[in-house]
Amino acid sequence: MTKRVVVTGGSAITPIGSSWETIEKNLLARRNGVVRMSEWDKYPHLNTRLAAPAPFDDPGYPRKKTRGMGRVALMAVKSAETALADAGLLGNSDLQSGACGVSFGSSTGNVDALLDYYSMLVVNDVQRITATTYIRSMPQTCAVNIGIFFGLNGRLLTTNTACTSGSLSIGMGYEAIRFGMQKLMVCGGADELSPTSSAVFDTLFATSVRNASPHLTPRPYDRDRDGLVIGEGAGVLVLEELEHAQERDARIYAEVAGFGTNTDGDHITQPNKTTMEIALRLALESGGVSPDEVDYVDGHGTGTAYGDIAESWATYNCFRRPVPISSQKSYMGHTLGACGAIEAWLAIRMMDSGWFAPNINLDNVDPDCAPLHYVTDRGLTLNARYVMSNNFAFGGINTSLIFKRWQG
Repeated sequence: MTKRVVVTGGSAITPIGSSWETIEKNLLARRNGVVRMSEWDKYPHLNTRLAAPAPFDDPGYPRKKTRGMGRVALMAVKSAETALADAGLLGNSDLQSGACGVSFGSSTGNVDALLDYYSMLVVNDVQRITATTYIRSMPQTCAVNIGIFFGLNGRLLTTNTACTSGSLSIGMGYEAIRFGMQKLMVCGGADELSPTSSAVFDTLFATSVRNASPHLTPRPYDRDRDGLVIGEGAGVLVLEELEHAQERDARIYAEVAGFGTNTDGDHITQPNKTTMEIALRLALESGGVSPDEVDYVDGHGTGTAYGDIAESWATYNCFRRPVPISSQKSYMGHTLGACGAIEAWLAIRMMDSGWFAPNINLDNVDPDCAPLHYVTDRGLTLNARYVMSNNFAFGGINTSLIFKRWQG
């Protein structure tokens, strides 16, 4: 028999704040976290100068615990600590009983540590490589450091699937609990800001170059968009078996009502609206949710033509109606491996508040996008029962999560 899975804690470190109160304030004010990076002027062939850094300070953990952490792992661990505290689980013996696992991903490890390795190949010298270089740079650095920091000894799952790292981690954690393999899972994603991340998209002419007006970009679904902006951050959801949560009288934010994932099997960088739509339908089918029951879609909405158009038609073809949709990336840029977890947590909090943030910088909907209800102006007040959060990544990796409003 499958288990019901609920969200009992969460947190996010984002370019517009690291507490729900601060984030909500900036969403209400329609204020984004994009800035001009003057330090990138030293790269003459990099077209974009825009990014969305997160205001994240070193949490001051003991040096012994952080020697194997770069910035990305520090953000992941701090976000996990906040989420576990929110769930009332810090110090709970269940964390070290084997009942709690980790499912966490990022696009890559710490960039500075990777540079230490690469320097060996450039200058033929290994002196910059230390005993912790690999630990900081390895793709699984976030998941491993979370597990060690909190003594979690259940299963460890790690996703390194670019823009779906966070959402795929949540989905895999959900399945681990649903099918009785764990009672608790710490799930999410993180990525740190680096000019190399922007360069990846810059070479594809997919970055915004509104360098003189950072507040006016990115522009998901807008006719006049000119590309994405890279951000950074971390997001965590604490997932828990319903009976376990009820036994300890935990606060429940939402129920995980569905998860779907697949791959295009087609092109590494160009999305496929047909297989994207299938991922959405898989999420609906996994939870027995009707398309008519979903009240709001938290879109991937990167602000690129290929992505926005394919996503919008995949969404419309799934729902066959103008379902409300907005993209958090208009506020915080594309946080890559973190976006799926950040967006899921914020979608849950917006569902709980009854207000959904609008797309900012959406002045003229691209006529090539599908006829959806693109939330604008002051946002959408709605007593939603189900929300869907979607993400799509290079490699044709598609994910869809459905959350149900908790009514006790």
